[in-house]
Amino acid sequence: MTEELLAVTGATGFIGSNLVKSLLAKGRKVRALVRRPQEYTGAVDARRIDILDKASLPAALEGVHTAFYLVHSMKNKGREFAQMDREGAENFLNVAESSGVKRIIYLGGLGETGPELSEHLKSRAEVGRILQSGRIQTTVLRAAIIVGPGSASWEMLRQLTERLPVMTTPRWVETRCQPIALRDVLGYLVGCAEVEATAGGTFDIGGPDILTYHQMMTQVAELLGKRVRIYGIPILSPRLSSYWVDLVTDVPSNVARPLIDGLRSEVICRDDKIKSLVHVDLTPFREAVSLALKGAI
Repeated sequence: MTEELLAVTGATGFIGSNLVKSLLAKGRKVRALVRRPQEYTGAVDARRIDILDKASLPAALEGVHTAFYLVHSMKNKGREFAQMDREGAENFLNVAESSGVKRIIYLGGLGETGPELSEHLKSRAEVGRILQSGRIQTTVLRAAIIVGPGSASWEMLRQLTERLPVMTTPRWVETRCQPIALRDVLGYLVGCAEVEATAGGTFDIGGPDILTYHQMMTQVAELLGKRVRIYGIPILSPRLSSYWVDLVTDVPSNVARPLIDGLRSEVICRDDKIKSLVHVDLTPFREAVSLALKGAI
């Protein structure tokens, strides 16, 4: 097993960079797939990949047994992010099949299909369907907010709580969510690569706590030694909220808007079948926040 080559797309990103380290700690053979390999400073072989440039994929996927697909186009770069994600997933699957890749493991987002689902979450679900539509056994993990240093959704939550003692917010603050610690996401990703029974399955992953965003911000404030007052205002739209977040936090509005739009939907695990296949000691929300505030995993 340890000689099988594992490739991590987005290896310089929030999840990817930490996943590379976790896989190496397990003694796995890893290749980092990045846009600029000449600038990559990780301790593994790096190859260039651009999922929108199909010609870059064959060399990147040569000899790969399992590929972790961690690519999402949050920013609009002249085209809608959903279109970019769709095209990228189709390119990746097509070349992965011709390159002999045996497994794909994809990290997507929680959220039930329906008219209320945001375009961001719809796109993540569509990418999962595309990757599972081919001959390769694709495992899809679905997660809500990932609590860890570098996560855009976590940074938005933390900075709002840290910088505003009084908040007027949309109704989404009362939406339920099942956040998960970064360490637990990594545990599930690594575990799926090790457990063949997860191949081809779709699994919801979440922490042990189900909380509203109001409750999460209150707990974050307590751990920061602050007090926050939150007042919901139903007329605030996702667009207006994203501009507000852009002013108060380091998260730009074109990233904040799809994230905030997704907060309208309840994102909780609908099943726990992953627990019978991959064992992870789940981290309570308060502990996950404490680790994230220290910059730890």
